Amino acid sequence: MNNRFCIIIPIYNHHHKLNELLHDLSCYELPVFLIDDGSEENSRVKINTISKQYPLVELHTLPENQGKGGAVMAGLRLAFQGGFSHGIQIDADYQHDLKDIPEFMGLSSQSPKALICGVPQYDHTVNKGRYYARYLTHVWVWINTLSFDIKDSMCGFRSYPLDLTVALINRVKLGQRMNFDTEILVRLHWQQVQIINLPTKVVYHHDVPSNFKAFKDNVGISWMHTKLFFGMLLRLPVLLFRKIK
Repeated sequence: MNNRFCIIIPIYNHHHKLNELLHDLSCYELPVFLIDDGSEENSRVKINTISKQYPLVELHTLPENQGKGGAVMAGLRLAFQGGFSHGIQIDADYQHDLKDIPEFMGLSSQSPKALICGVPQYDHTVNKGRYYARYLTHVWVWINTLSFDIKDSMCGFRSYPLDLTVALINRVKLGQRMNFDTEILVRLHWQQVQIINLPTKVVYHHDVPSNFKAFKDNVGISWMHTKLFFGMLLRLPVLLFRKIK
């Protein structure tokens, strides 16, 4: 099967950079699945108005807010149903370097069954508290996979092999909020899906509000790590055998 790429963008009240993002994406001539995760009315109207300016953008509005993971999963399923082989996930706040899209596509074409995962290269705009807090998740991911294969599990810039990914999300109940990005990587790694890490520049725009809910999302991430740890223990003989092999 020939590789067919599309873009998947989850969005919730992040209309601020959307026109700029879609304009700059248009040069790649890739179909875009824009998933509005139940945005508030003012933002929903702006998202709808902006998306209509771009013929390759297909807007899907979820009836109520599910969380970033829920929106991404909706986009992954739509892309797979549309006959695409790979979905490139990009955040709506335009913090990712679009110039890396050809490299994501190139790596996916070379290794069609691999997941290409962005590894953030931050500049001075990064919040230091969140930057260092990410290492707690990194350590748990390394424990739960018994490897250092995943360099960063929280970056929302990645290329998914849709057949393997949609099969997983249809079979396993995954976290629907900010815990999704990490959990799906660990579970795909358990299934021996190759992870290819791609360094990519990340810039934070402080005029764009964050959808990260400190208490709710941190609780969800902590519970996710707990579940994955016990899942790792159940798989421990298999994981150890793979390492020895």
